[in-house]
Amino acid sequence: MTVVPDPSRDAAPPAGSVSVRPATASDVPLIFENIGYWAGQGKMLVRPMPNIFENLRDFFVAEVATETGPVFAGNGALHILWGDIAEVRGLAVAPDVTARGVGRALVAACEAEARRIGIPVMFAWTYSVGFFEKCGFTLIDKTRELHPRVWSECLRCPFFVGCNENGLVKRLEGVPMPANLPEPPQAQVPPGIR
Repeated sequence: MTVVPDPSRDAAPPAGSVSVRPATASDVPLIFENIGYWAGQGKMLVRPMPNIFENLRDFFVAEVATETGPVFAGNGALHILWGDIAEVRGLAVAPDVTARGVGRALVAACEAEARRIGIPVMFAWTYSVGFFEKCGFTLIDKTRELHPRVWSECLRCPFFVGCNENGLVKRLEGVPMPANLPEPPQAQVPPGIR
């Protein structure tokens, strides 16, 4: 029996197509630079390079296929806060890549990971409410509807007092609440919130 190789299996993805994969250590400088660019525009918080390395397993990288190979197109992370909630953070599309579905692909990768590990709720702090709403998130009143673990993460933020980001959540259909989940510890809340 002769096996004929299928050339389509080894073919490069079509130019312009977007793929998402887990980040590797060699991606960290690009992630750091991308987040730094958007932080400089006032669109997100800076993430120090050591923080990106420490949380590397949380990150995904998007790439756009070109004729010369894949090109970095963005990054995003899913950071577990408690057994029932994880935050989509560090989501940034490279400045020269727009309207190609990179942001949505990164959020979809975060959602797939949350489903895989059984986290039923995703959360995001953002200035881009419309984008997250298109991804199925719902705007919440941050003065009343936040999980206690969200605030514990906020303690490290330089904008803990005077936060002007919007909170959004997405309940993942079909992902049950984890059994035997202990109550999260009490969190310190910013002044004027509760």
